Amino acid sequence: MLLAMDTSTRKIGLALYDGVRVCSERVWSSKRYHTVELAPALAEMLAKAEIEITDLDAIGVATGPGSFTALRIGLALAKGLALSQHIDLMGIPTLDAVAAAQHIRDTKMAAVLEAGRERLAVGWYRVENGKWQSTGELDNLTLDEFADAISEPTFICGELNAKVRRRLERKYKNALLASPAQSLRRPAYLAELAWERWQSGRIDDPAALSPVYLHRGDPIPG
Repeated sequence: MLLAMDTSTRKIGLALYDGVRVCSERVWSSKRYHTVELAPALAEMLAKAEIEITDLDAIGVATGPGSFTALRIGLALAKGLALSQHIDLMGIPTLDAVAAAQHIRDTKMAAVLEAGRERLAVGWYRVENGKWQSTGELDNLTLDEFADAISEPTFICGELNAKVRRRLERKYKNALLASPAQSLRRPAYLAELAWERWQSGRIDDPAALSPVYLHRGDPIPG
């Protein structure tokens, strides 16, 4: 049984996955109350699924980008469980989980998270070997900078609020916007990515695992 946990932004996600089924999944918005909401929500989900902490074999946790404080809360709980219960831990880049949920397309893709201070964290993806693969680029952009970066047909998914959608809709020839349902960051996809890593033996050291930082050298502001 694998537990997936995502606290990258105001959207928090938890999922239980056994390699065959998504046994439980929960996503909700928190107004910066991650500390008081996360552990009780996990306990409630485990109770409803009739699963004990000791039944968990692995944990997949989102490593960002995202709100630095929120990420630290999720990582702290994941590390604490991994160390105290001797559970394998895998850190998964948050935007990889966003990308994994999308249908394969011929265009490039931008996966987006709100980065605070009216900026966006943007990861760029292309299809390789039948899967969305990160190009390795991770940008921290203003909305206008992001819009200017869309110079070819690009599928855009992730946290797209009304202002972002209105601005990008002006680039109707190149900006192909995912629907709100397509853009929801589901922890079940994080679980599948973590499961794949776990099965291949790529396990992280809890003591060394840390949030993803932008290439500029600074974490996205919380």
